[in-house]
Amino acid sequence: MLSPMCQYCATDGMPDDWHMVHLGSRAVGGVGIVFTEAVHCEPRGRITNYCLGLWNDHQRDSFARIAKFIKAQGAVAAIQIGHAGRKASTMRPWEGSQSLPVEQGGWEVIGPSALAFAKGFPTPSAMDAAAIDAVTESMAASARRAREAGFQIIEIHAAHGYLLHQFMSPLSNQRNDRYGGSFDNRIRFLMETIDAVRAEWPKELPLFVRLSLSDHVDGGWDLAQSIELCRRLKASGDVDLIDCSSGGNDPRQSMKIHPGYQVPYAETIRREAQIPTAAVGLIHSADMAEQILANGQADLVVLGRTLMSKPYWPLDASRSLRADTRWPIQYERSNIF
Repeated sequence: MLSPMCQYCATDGMPDDWHMVHLGSRAVGGVGIVFTEAVHCEPRGRITNYCLGLWNDHQRDSFARIAKFIKAQGAVAAIQIGHAGRKASTMRPWEGSQSLPVEQGGWEVIGPSALAFAKGFPTPSAMDAAAIDAVTESMAASARRAREAGFQIIEIHAAHGYLLHQFMSPLSNQRNDRYGGSFDNRIRFLMETIDAVRAEWPKELPLFVRLSLSDHVDGGWDLAQSIELCRRLKASGDVDLIDCSSGGNDPRQSMKIHPGYQVPYAETIRREAQIPTAAVGLIHSADMAEQILANGQADLVVLGRTLMSKPYWPLDASRSLRADTRWPIQYERSNIF
């Protein structure tokens, strides 16, 4: 699976030729599931001014062309939907990833509580019940448009410190209403969002949830809470797979990064919650990917930076593992090495 990776080059939330080539080339290159980057349900939910959106039908129709091409290559077209919450309205990474002031084209941000993500970031407006309902409805509307565009898998982004994750973590959620305090209350927004999205997403099509399984900060969201949440998602019957990541909600996070560093999370959730998982995080070799699957550590291997630099990596990996490798017929003349 191609991991959702923001490209920061959309205009008014619209995918363009870059997205067509970026995603299409991975489908040509042998990726089984081709995921869009995070696609946001409303304009103020974007991370930057240049992030993708799916809040109108014009965007839907542009995505339809991309989904059609991905499927024509024998791959599965997949889309991730989300909302950045208090981490919205920032500059692009190559511009510094700092908060983008309103006077420079930014916008007011929202979140579970009036707590800024970090120094220099704006304090979000704490969402009332009407605002929570509005985001839930916009997520469902985005899911409907994704279905109409021809996508075959949808993923709800509840990781990396974005809005749904912000509600789950005690570090960013200090509410005292039905959406804050207890574990049940902090996961309520996510559970309601899943219900709303599934109402627009056919039962026969998979629904994934990407989770940060730990904040890597004392007192934050942790693995034990993730296990309990995933057990409930399994019991609901609405979620087909947990895309296992970590971090992103608090700049104080402390984590050791190395090849395969998040695979143990996928293995633990798979074992303890009895739900299929995806492993992601510096997986860069065919042998490592095969080992993860063969040892039952995860059901799906997700590649990000590896596929960004090597679009045809799956075909080469397949050949090195002596699998049945089928290059696109247009490229078969190159398959001699």
